[in-house]
Amino acid sequence: MKRTFLFSAVALVYFLLAGFKYKTTASNPALNIFFSEKIYNDMFPLRNKFYTYTSFLQAVKELSAIKIKVEKRDVWMFKITRTDLKTGKSTVVRQDADWNEAWAQQKKYTSFTVNFSSFCADKNINTNKKELAAFLAQIAHETRGGEDGKYNDGLMFLHELNTKLTYINPNNVYPAAPGKKYYGRGPLQLSYNGNYGFASDCIFGDKNKLLNNPDLVTADAVTAFKTAIYFWMMPQNAKPSAHEVMTGNWQPTEADKAAGRVPGFGMTTNIINGGIECNKGEKNFDMNDRIGFYQLFLKKLQVSDPNCACSCGKMQPYP
Repeated sequence: MKRTFLFSAVALVYFLLAGFKYKTTASNPALNIFFSEKIYNDMFPLRNKFYTYTSFLQAVKELSAIKIKVEKRDVWMFKITRTDLKTGKSTVVRQDADWNEAWAQQKKYTSFTVNFSSFCADKNINTNKKELAAFLAQIAHETRGGEDGKYNDGLMFLHELNTKLTYINPNNVYPAAPGKKYYGRGPLQLSYNGNYGFASDCIFGDKNKLLNNPDLVTADAVTAFKTAIYFWMMPQNAKPSAHEVMTGNWQPTEADKAAGRVPGFGMTTNIINGGIECNKGEKNFDMNDRIGFYQLFLKKLQVSDPNCACSCGKMQPYP
């Protein structure tokens, strides 16, 4: 493993009468309708000052202008198209060398689209609150550095403590830059050169942006939060995205059901760190720490999740 709003009386009445249904555009994310800087600071009282509320909202705003289409032949050949929703311009940022070869076209084809503007932007405000609580709980745990059980110590670290490891794997598409290390950085601890390159293609439309400068994740808070949102929104091979899970857009396959995987907060833990924390019973500290953050953040956002499958203690991790 190795991540003030002020309403006029008229506006408040409008949102109450509208049942809190609102529109979100690429240039105007609506998170601040229910998530103020005061709530953010209350959730993260010991946070590193690097992680500002303004940077988080800016990351959401900038990423909301991006849509990614990922096409695959078999499980290893990719074509990635990045669309700027403001201009409508689409650019192929990755197309593997043999993509158009006749033999490659005989391989199984799959595709999916990730529209970053859907992050915490459902028509139902309670769905958004639960997704935001889950996202913040996971980044809180990944960056915690305080006293156990207080759940006030999230966003304290910019990177993992051991920076001696390089986290480099052979990768022809996303090769490591000379002298660079790809240890966990940012709110969801982006790790390994392959992940830095893939994230950079999606976020910036240029794989080299983060491959050549992985320290950008710890130098620029907006970029740091973007890497976390990217990870949250992006499916990984057989894994759904955490976003799909928390918005109810993922349903387990028969294989998932047999493995004990069900929708709920516990599934997001399985996605993020299942190999270490899941299918190990109900007493795993890290799993329960994530749950503790989630339950606290739900309260701070004034929403409940009574049917939450919060534990992954009986879920098998993905291979």
